Amino acid sequence: MKKFFEMGGGKIGGGILLIFFLTFCGKEPGSRKPAAHDLHDPAAKNKIILEIDESFYFNSDFEEYLRITSGDDIDHLSLVSLSRLADNFFEEKMLLEAARHRGIVLSPSEQKEYLAKLSGRIRDQNEDHQPGNAESGYFSQRMLIEKYIYQLVSGEDVGEEEIGAYYEENKRDFWKPARVKVSQILLKTEGRAVEAKDQVKGGSENRFREVAREISEGVEADRGGEMGVYELGQLPEELEQVIFSLRKGELSPVVESPYGYHIFRLDERYDPELVPLEQAVDEIRILLLNNKIQERISKHMEELKLEMEWRFYTENLLFPYQRNEDE
Repeated sequence: MKKFFEMGGGKIGGGILLIFFLTFCGKEPGSRKPAAHDLHDPAAKNKIILEIDESFYFNSDFEEYLRITSGDDIDHLSLVSLSRLADNFFEEKMLLEAARHRGIVLSPSEQKEYLAKLSGRIRDQNEDHQPGNAESGYFSQRMLIEKYIYQLVSGEDVGEEEIGAYYEENKRDFWKPARVKVSQILLKTEGRAVEAKDQVKGGSENRFREVAREISEGVEADRGGEMGVYELGQLPEELEQVIFSLRKGELSPVVESPYGYHIFRLDERYDPELVPLEQAVDEIRILLLNNKIQERISKHMEELKLEMEWRFYTENLLFPYQRNEDE
């Protein structure tokens, strides 16, 4: 076991799980205020903020990490967000060095496949640039980390007994509340809505669907007006009051809303019911497996901190580091 050091950083953990599920960290909502610190101070770019065995990482490395993971608006990130991103940076580099020490490498085909997926994700997000050398290098490192994590957790599994026990202990989570299946005809003017109501009044469900396809201006018109299945709280309150008061097959009066004028049809009512175990198996398996993976990675991070020589110089960061109050 190697001696390890900790300089000003406190306990750090858990953030690396983000690399398993996210490509880019979300930006903070709300008002933007100028930061009191300078993330681009040229005099501090070459200060060492992290040392792992014989590898060194600088403020310039962390700035590049911020730009890639959080976009160009890094100057408006809060101190807490910057601190948690610094924790993530620390953990990524720990795992990266561990992967390298264990001789894990990427084949050319793996790198090519990963970068192709990255380019596809960027296109899906409507970004008009291709990853540059720095981004490609960073995401190649992330692929190496993900390969390492995959090898670390590949033996994790969830047994049928575990799934059954979780289901029995958490049955309340698998109750479906009362729901309704509803359709609508939506029009822009009250006059047209009244005329449409006259066309479908006393008619069959097929008649309602024919009229919806012909004249409804709602997005569900091509489905014969079928909106879907809803429980209380999923629709605007003023519309729910009308819809949930209807009997099966009953039409509503013309209802005005900011969207226009509605004629609702209650297609079906569903009583509260317990989702059977066989329908919940996949959901429970994923939940339990994710929990096991998270626990395994967290435990492994603690092992690496004891195994490797490292120093995290939080006092050299370009902002006042905030400790994680959850730890």
